[in-house]
Amino acid sequence: MFRRREPVPFAFIAEADKFRSNVAPPPRERATAGQIAGRSLIGLTVVAGLVGSLIFGMPALSPDRSPVATQHSEASDRR
Repeated sequence: MFRRREPVPFAFIAEADKFRSNVAPPPRERATAGQIAGRSLIGLTVVAGLVGSLIFGMPALSPDRSPVATQHSEASDRR
């Protein structure tokens, strides 16, 4: 394999951890009342959808206890 003969200076990596910028990021914009209301409505819609799907899906997840689940054909009843 090819090897480099000269040493590779990795000092810049160590200096990168110590570097501090003197430029402050701009302040975050505050959300308006409409944006807060919209986010709340979207969150409530998602939660209501999950709860509704759970409520409507519960009968499908529960085991059948009724004897009507076993079907008999009319031919077997006429013997």
